Amino acid sequence: MKLTKKSHACVRLEKDGRTLVLDPGGFSEADAAAGADAILVTHEHPDHFDEKRLRAALEADPAVGIWTLRSVAEKLSAAFPGRVHTVGHGDTFTAAGFDVQVHGELHAVIHPDLPRVTNVGFLVDEGRVFHPGDALTVPGHPVETLLAPVQAPWNKISEVIDYVREVRPRRVYDIHDALLTDLARPIYDTHLGNLGGADHARLAPGASAEV
Repeated sequence: MKLTKKSHACVRLEKDGRTLVLDPGGFSEADAAAGADAILVTHEHPDHFDEKRLRAALEADPAVGIWTLRSVAEKLSAAFPGRVHTVGHGDTFTAAGFDVQVHGELHAVIHPDLPRVTNVGFLVDEGRVFHPGDALTVPGHPVETLLAPVQAPWNKISEVIDYVREVRPRRVYDIHDALLTDLARPIYDTHLGNLGGADHARLAPGASAEV
């Protein structure tokens, strides 16, 4: 499987000539969802969900389907009947030839005064890749490649390190990093690499790796 990092929380997975795109939000490239056979969206925040972009992808290719939670699906399903699938914790499905399990229910706490939105994570192909969205969800299943949200208003590096330790993946790639400055990146890389207990690497937007 080929994993290509796009900006922020978006990744593209390619296998057997088919492409699965996760979280092509407003912080990602305008063409992040282009050419996708299927799209997964973890939650409704605009850095993960860009309604205009998803509508364009659905209109461009009538074979494209989207799998997401209810709050996102409700914004799209009426215009694209049968192509927007609502999923939640514990569900399993196949999209573009990828087997997917859904884990998690709520976004991480940003502040106690702010209501928590729903959030799901996607475990792809029996743990080859796990994208947790905006939560530190432990899927309770072996994970080879963890996409770790390294910087957000709702987390700190010690929490990310402990999360990696709990999931115990073989390798970690950074996501949710658009707000992380170049000055800070080496600090995050050092701490995650030294303390996380897994191979850690950061892919620049557009770079790929085999997983």
